[in-house]
Amino acid sequence: MDAQSRGRADDIDPADQWVYNPQTGNYELRLDRNPAQSSPSAAPERPRTPGPRTPAEDGAPGGYRPGNTTTGTGTGAGPGRREDTGVPGQVPVPGQRSRRSRDGSGDTPPPGTGRRKRKQSAPRKKKILMWTGGTLALLLTAGAVTGYVIYQQLDGNIQTVDIVGGSGGFKKDQAVNILVIGTDKRTGKGNTAYGDRKSQGHADTTILFHVSKDRTNATALSIPRDLITDIPDCETKTGDGVTTIPGTSSTRFNESLGVSGRDPGCTMRTVKELTGIEVDHFMMADFNAVKELSTAVGGVEVCLAKPIKDKDSKLNLSAGKHVVKGEEALAFVRTRKSVGFGSDLSRIEIQQQFLSSMIRKMKSGDTLTSPTKMWDLANAATKALTVDTGIGSIKQLQSLGLELAKVDPKNITFTTVPVVDNEDRSSVLLQESKAKPLFSMIKNDVSLTEVQKKEKAAAAKKAPGPLDGARAQKSDVRVAIYNGSDTRGAAGATLTWLQGEGVSKSSNEANAPQKIAATTLEYGPNQADQARTLADLMGLPATALKQKAADSQGREPMVLTLGADFQGAGIPVSPAKAKAPEGIQKVEADKQLCAK
Repeated sequence: MDAQSRGRADDIDPADQWVYNPQTGNYELRLDRNPAQSSPSAAPERPRTPGPRTPAEDGAPGGYRPGNTTTGTGTGAGPGRREDTGVPGQVPVPGQRSRRSRDGSGDTPPPGTGRRKRKQSAPRKKKILMWTGGTLALLLTAGAVTGYVIYQQLDGNIQTVDIVGGSGGFKKDQAVNILVIGTDKRTGKGNTAYGDRKSQGHADTTILFHVSKDRTNATALSIPRDLITDIPDCETKTGDGVTTIPGTSSTRFNESLGVSGRDPGCTMRTVKELTGIEVDHFMMADFNAVKELSTAVGGVEVCLAKPIKDKDSKLNLSAGKHVVKGEEALAFVRTRKSVGFGSDLSRIEIQQQFLSSMIRKMKSGDTLTSPTKMWDLANAATKALTVDTGIGSIKQLQSLGLELAKVDPKNITFTTVPVVDNEDRSSVLLQESKAKPLFSMIKNDVSLTEVQKKEKAAAAKKAPGPLDGARAQKSDVRVAIYNGSDTRGAAGATLTWLQGEGVSKSSNEANAPQKIAATTLEYGPNQADQARTLADLMGLPATALKQKAADSQGREPMVLTLGADFQGAGIPVSPAKAKAPEGIQKVEADKQLCAK
């Protein structure tokens, strides 16, 4: 806020704008207007009725005075209400608390009503965390989830792009998918060392952030910029209407933005084409965001297993832990040749470490209970973001942020699209055997993190089912595969995938005698251990297992018949039974790792 809207800057502490409301258990922002600078048309402040001051007026915790915050509705005075000033759209607010003068003079509260600082209890701290949900801001060239307070005067900071398509917006009772894009556009002082000098902004760092329907977990999926993929035709809005930009085949993913006039909506469509996941909204920022946000929270702690001296990013850090912010924080997330194998995939890993630490810092009591940090963070974040018009206001961002803030950092998992090196070694290709099951998990709202739920505890008390018991070795599983689905080649594709997984005693028996709705696995009692192993591999539910009355004889195989629920080789038949593919890279946000 500027001096006109706050009163004299040397008289007012920005932190004093935040007051604790004992009626709601929340901190609230007072947006004061200096009476001397108010509009002449504004109604004068209502004089206080003569008589003794009430405890609510003279001694409320944290300086709260009922009827004066920005959170109420209504017309009369009193707790949680706004006064009618007679000026449309204008809300009267209380006078600011002035700082005590340097000589110790100034108003002193009456005896017994002084404001003693109280230790935050766990329930209250939780309330503060929920209330300060704020916006999602998976930061800049790597993005990450954060919670902070946002209010109307920050609205003008946000830039928007009106895209074509999208899901129509997130819903509170559904999973949420946000595409966070960090561009290589050079803006701001000191950014000439990074990115493409002539670029309008490519998708340099892209993270698909999925928040579960029940808000217990989230998955942040990094998409390598050099992934070779197909970019579909996309429509963009221009001054002359809607223009269709032709798609391209076998090109780098980062060209889904900025090339031929492609906007973030084109990147959203490319992600859907690649993963099958519908994206609700996008958030985009350039290099400045990581500098400003890391500074706003007072720095981010990172860890190095070995020293880094990168002549390109200008990063010079010894092994061990460091707190980085500003230019040094940007150099950290941009370093590439000095970590791992020196590839973009190595840089993704160091960015994920940075973002995990940023999440922990933003959700820490040190940040959440500091009004000054919260204000700085909200101001920096809204200035850094460009979003779609669906979340292009403070109110909409706050609504989204409050949903995202419900996720515990221990249940936020960063991962990367599984890829293999291309022949030219400068780009990568999708590793479909691992990528498709991973995409399916996200699409079907299955967490990469083990989330303890009441229904799981209850299920553990039930009687053992067909999936409970010993497992056979993959090499001992014998199965004949039939295609009872409408997917041509399903049996052959499944055979190839199973043999690649180590189930060598498997065969393709072509089409089943008839189509079936649900996949089944028929086996003898003496093959139960084999059936469980195959069920684990294919994500089969217990209802798919059909045990015969008699044992199988000799080398008689089990019979697997693929049904209409077959989604593809390697994709779990039952989303609830899905498990993360072996060997995929994962970073949990509540754990600190040292970059190698």
